[in-house]
Amino acid sequence: DPYPADKPLFSITAANLAQYRQHLSPGQLALFAAYPNSFRMPVYPTRRSGSAPQWLYDNTRHNAANAQLTAGGNGFSGARGGIPFPIPGNGVEAVWNHIARYRGIYVERRAAEVAVQRNGSFVPIVSRQQGLFRFYDPQLADEPADNMLFFYMNQIRSPARLAGGVVLVHEPLDQVLEPRQAWMYNAGQRRVRRAPTLAYDTPIGTADGLRTADDTDLFNGSPDRYEWRLVGKQELFIPYNNYRLGQPSVKYADLLKPGHLNPDLARYELHRVWVVEGTLKPGMRHLYAKRRLYLDEDSWQAAVVDQYDGKGELWRVSMAYLKNFYELPTTWSALDVFHDLQARRYHVQGLDSEEASTVDFSRPIPAAADFTPAALRRLGTR
Repeated sequence: DPYPADKPLFSITAANLAQYRQHLSPGQLALFAAYPNSFRMPVYPTRRSGSAPQWLYDNTRHNAANAQLTAGGNGFSGARGGIPFPIPGNGVEAVWNHIARYRGIYVERRAAEVAVQRNGSFVPIVSRQQGLFRFYDPQLADEPADNMLFFYMNQIRSPARLAGGVVLVHEPLDQVLEPRQAWMYNAGQRRVRRAPTLAYDTPIGTADGLRTADDTDLFNGSPDRYEWRLVGKQELFIPYNNYRLGQPSVKYADLLKPGHLNPDLARYELHRVWVVEGTLKPGMRHLYAKRRLYLDEDSWQAAVVDQYDGKGELWRVSMAYLKNFYELPTTWSALDVFHDLQARRYHVQGLDSEEASTVDFSRPIPAAADFTPAALRRLGTR
């Protein structure tokens, strides 16, 4: 933690909410309404810690003059490894900045995810994750010619009933042109199978129905089902510099409380965000009729997302508890938290304070051939 001496300037509670509501999203306000006696936001000094390698800034400057949307916004071209649209002219360009933002070239992570029930009970699902971000491959001058944005592998370690299962994802850039492909290895059957559609509003089994496939990373996949409107900028209290959440002294039972994370361990700061609103296109289907994304100005990482159901009612709110992984450097999420306001339950991804290892950007970059269906059975051992 680069800021161990920082103390909260104040805490936002249900009692003093009125004086801060202009800097809160509707979803955040709904959390205060749902948990008035326990939810609060300790606000710390704003530390504008977001940073990236110089080569990424150089590529981003190139992209500002050369990147352009393709196929009606379903992809882009002319961009090098960097933010594709640093001066966005519309909503879908801003969304692509989040989808294609920098998270290293190759990363390994051992982490747990949990669905926290109303009474606070949970069962961690621990996995080893690998991500190879093709868009940032230094050997590629521009966006990958094979239309591949990244490869992702997830190997479940525990609990025993799920251990040995592996999921492999090939993530194209333009998913209308080439849909996402996914494969699953079932340890009990010792078979690799092509996964059914793992996109849009497909429910995620390990999340106990609390998030959809495109909720992961707060938003991912193809933006084609929504009309995206660039609302503008505003100052918002967002989770930032959340180093304490990963400290080995923090136990999951101390962090995960009924309804929400333990406020004593969270950190919020006032930052500028880009606001982007997606409205479901006529004739398209999705559980969410509208989503509003709040994108950190410096990293383009979605920090808060509000999701609305078909009746126009606020249904879910997601928050990414950001921090600077300064070994790269890059701003990414320490934890992603997905609140279901109707079910009064929530799902958390990225827990690692009780794990033997954490995010590791230092491993040798593997070949794309290591992310093939043929590799799944070798990895899928209990």
